[in-house]
Amino acid sequence: MRAEISFGKSLIGILFVGLAAASCTTTSKPAATAANTKTKQGQATKVTFNYTAKDRECLQRAMYFESQHSDEDGYMAVGTVVMNRLTSGAYPPSICGVVAQKRQFAPGVMTREVKPQAETELASAADAILIKGARHPAVKDAMFFHTDGLKFPYDNMHYVTVAGGNAFYEKRDANGTLETPPPLPSYEVAMNYVPGESMLPPQFEALIPSAVPVPLPAPDPMATASTGQMRITAPVTAPETLPVTSVEPEPGMPIAIPIPRPAYDSVMLRESLPANGG
Repeated sequence: MRAEISFGKSLIGILFVGLAAASCTTTSKPAATAANTKTKQGQATKVTFNYTAKDRECLQRAMYFESQHSDEDGYMAVGTVVMNRLTSGAYPPSICGVVAQKRQFAPGVMTREVKPQAETELASAADAILIKGARHPAVKDAMFFHTDGLKFPYDNMHYVTVAGGNAFYEKRDANGTLETPPPLPSYEVAMNYVPGESMLPPQFEALIPSAVPVPLPAPDPMATASTGQMRITAPVTAPETLPVTSVEPEPGMPIAIPIPRPAYDSVMLRESLPANGG
């Protein structure tokens, strides 16, 4: 009898240990799965912007002329504003487009002479921004600046720092909300160098060959870089006295297919500033 009781206790003990072991094995699997899921969620996809040697020059020109030929701190502050505009979606989609936009940066920024002695420091600042993703930390989301010491009677100018002789500010409403589309943080931006003097802006699809007549867009003098809509004209035709033929692109000619930019609801885009302001 004692032997049977002892055997029964041993059997119950074996079953209990087995269930405990199985329980430990089962609970460890969800923990590993959660860790893997967290790792995958942390891998964010970067937004890629292309730039050329000309874009790099435009960035250097903006930094040089707008910072009053100051120093690397002033260069980086202005360069950060250029990149904030580029990645906000409310300004032209290339660095040269941002810098050359009318009545936004210093007069003659695209044509005046850059002194040779400043080129080394300018190149270092431009490479830090384009290659290393560096930004001036105090500029934050600012896309505007003016000469330090000037005063303006506007309530939406939220100043963040002074550098290179300029006061940098964000446009915010009474609740502290940005009035412009916010720029992307540098860790979400990848800059891709494209050899050549020209390139398609990021919102265009890759070039594709076309074998059919393509209407050509006519310039719209009232359009702006961020809100203008493209007008499409009919294919060009010959005079009525001659057979009517449409203009066709040569075989293999690349045609850019535009993708509409997203609308920004409840957003106040920047008004023109004085010529001495950025």
